[in-house]
Amino acid sequence: MSAAAERGADKEKQIMSDVLSRFLRYVKIDTPSDEANSAVTPSTPCQRELAELLLTELKAMGLEATMTEHCYVYAKIPANAPAKAAAGFIAHLDVVSEPEGRGVKPKVIKYTGGDIVIGGGVCISEAECPALKNYIGMDIVTSDGSTILGADDKAGVAEIMAAAAYIVSHPEFRHGDIGIAFTPDEEIGHGAALFDVKGFGCDFAYTVDGEELGELSYETFNGAAFSFEIEGKNIHPGSAKGKMINAVLIANEITARFPAGERPETTEGREGYYFITDVAGNVEKCAISGIIRDHDSVKFEARKAFARSVADEFMQKYPGRIKFSVRDQYYNCARVIEPAMHIVDAAAEAMRAEGVQPAILPTRGGTDGSSLSFMGLPCPNIATGGHNAHARSEFIPVPCMEKTVKILLNIVSSLTD
Repeated sequence: MSAAAERGADKEKQIMSDVLSRFLRYVKIDTPSDEANSAVTPSTPCQRELAELLLTELKAMGLEATMTEHCYVYAKIPANAPAKAAAGFIAHLDVVSEPEGRGVKPKVIKYTGGDIVIGGGVCISEAECPALKNYIGMDIVTSDGSTILGADDKAGVAEIMAAAAYIVSHPEFRHGDIGIAFTPDEEIGHGAALFDVKGFGCDFAYTVDGEELGELSYETFNGAAFSFEIEGKNIHPGSAKGKMINAVLIANEITARFPAGERPETTEGREGYYFITDVAGNVEKCAISGIIRDHDSVKFEARKAFARSVADEFMQKYPGRIKFSVRDQYYNCARVIEPAMHIVDAAAEAMRAEGVQPAILPTRGGTDGSSLSFMGLPCPNIATGGHNAHARSEFIPVPCMEKTVKILLNIVSSLTD
């Protein structure tokens, strides 16, 4: 093996070992966010544990790093070469709370083909995830089946940290100014709310928060959240005729008004949807929570109008017993990023350099980058390499994490003069 080939092999070995060890360390730290029971940032104090660990590790690299009172971690890698622009990389600290997001016990499995039974009655099947066939012979990380894995987005965190560690330990690696940020509460739509764009000091950034390797997105949904509060009337069922008003049954009526063909499980691509996320209550009081998503802004407004019309219908049917609210959460960042498509092109070329074919797809969700783009920081989204986010069957192949680290390094290299 030539000296250059040996250096390349050593680089790959270093990156793979580092990103895996970081990932396994980070997923064991509980960080589920909580929209329902908290009005502060971070919504859960447990997110601070990971933030503080990252702050310590960044400082140990010799970087200037800070953590705000609201649990945003920022770091800078100063330039060692002239560059066209200052780029940033962003990932989020939190994971979803449902299904179970606490007590993650990661497992590394050598995949030899077929379905993967990981425990807890959970099976990762080839039928449901055809991409599995691409990972035969690779190490794959899963949970033990009792929880999610948390690759969304601790894989992104680990990949950014591994890239930073590589850069600072290799002074010969040429780069411009680089910004790093880790945010709380992305999963509940608050991750960008208190982000210091000016202090971050970057011309643009990438969220590392996608899934299958090669995914590259600069379009997101427009997103809104809605809620119904229903007041019923309870009375002994033996004498209830003409008197009882069952809030649970009214909730059933309301949810049935939303089109069955426009749900997450019946849509794909750029098709929008209504998603009833929670129904809770009893005869006297019941609450419905849901979200609205659409890439098209006109259709997005029409969907909100439809939800209001459902509310109006039931307010008339049950006077004084229905309260409704709807609020925008984020908007499609394509209209901000499209004038700066060179940053998408740079990421696509960085993927090709690693033998990864870019798949430029609309994100069926939102990222911190959605809001950050409208705050003056154009921010496409790069894949982490994971699959089945927000599910107990979530997994990530280790070589995909390594490839992502190298893609980040390629982006940085491409900006040097």
